[in-house]
Amino acid sequence: MTGHHLAQLNVGRLLEPLDAPESAGFVNGLKPINALADASPGFVWRLTDEGGEDATGLRPNGDDMIVNLSVWESLKALWDFAYRSDHLEFVRRRREWFVRTEEPVAVLWWVPAGHIPPVEEALSRLAQLRAEGPGPHAFTFRQRYDAEGVALTT
Repeated sequence: MTGHHLAQLNVGRLLEPLDAPESAGFVNGLKPINALADASPGFVWRLTDEGGEDATGLRPNGDDMIVNLSVWESLKALWDFAYRSDHLEFVRRRREWFVRTEEPVAVLWWVPAGHIPPVEEALSRLAQLRAEGPGPHAFTFRQRYDAEGVALTT
C-alpha cells in the first residue's frame, strides 16, 4: 500500500460566525490541533488558506461551512491522530460549534502517493458517500476499504 495515501475531508456548518464568542473554543484550538497534526506520524499534508495556518478562510461550500482536508500515509496514522491524541477532545466538543446533521460530514478515500486532492475532488467524494453510501471510492472509518478496494472487517 506504499503507492497510496489516505485523503480525508470533514466539513461542518458553523452555529455562529468564527469571530463570535461562542466559537472561541474552536478558534483557539485550531493552532495547537493543526500543529499536532503536522507533527503526527504518518501526516502528509493539510489544506491551508493563503495565511498557511488553517483553512477557515476558505469557504468552497458556503459562508458558514468549514472544510478540513488532509492526506495521511495510512488509515492507522489518521485514526491515531483523530482518536488517540488531544484531537479527540476537539471532536467531542464539535456540537458546541457545528450544526448537527444526519448526513455524513466526513469521507475517506485513497489517492496515489504524491497526489494532493483539490477541494472540488474532496467535495465530490463526500457527495458520492452521501448519495451511494460507503464504497471503495468514498468511505468512512466504520466501513473502511483498503487501497485495492477490498472492504476491511476490523
